[in-house]
Amino acid sequence: MYEPIRTKSVHTAAPGLPLRSRDEELDLQLAGHLAALLTVTDELRGLAPCPELDRAAEQLAEAVAALHHGRRPLRLPVGRKAGDPARTAALHRRAHALAGRALVVAESRQNTEAAALAERRLAVHAATV
Repeated sequence: MYEPIRTKSVHTAAPGLPLRSRDEELDLQLAGHLAALLTVTDELRGLAPCPELDRAAEQLAEAVAALHHGRRPLRLPVGRKAGDPARTAALHRRAHALAGRALVVAESRQNTEAAALAERRLAVHAATV
């Protein structure tokens, strides 16, 4: 009555593809959120330079490198330019959202260093919004 299935399921992994554990997937996700936060922080450094943002950018770069087995993230040089207050506020809101996402993943992964870093950035960006 029914025709048997003759093809492989689309829900099985293709042979030869590397499979990652849940921890590896969370580390990749955390690194992605922190790298995005680093990009926004670098943009904020260009609009409103301050030593605190410089330190935060270095800490974020170190955290991303630790999650990528020592490979430092690529970064564009920060060009100093006059900051539009609306653009700066939007970047702080974006950084706040990214820090919140990073905090959730870091807590899930039980990465206390990344969680503390994300929590500090969350507080700083919440105060500026």
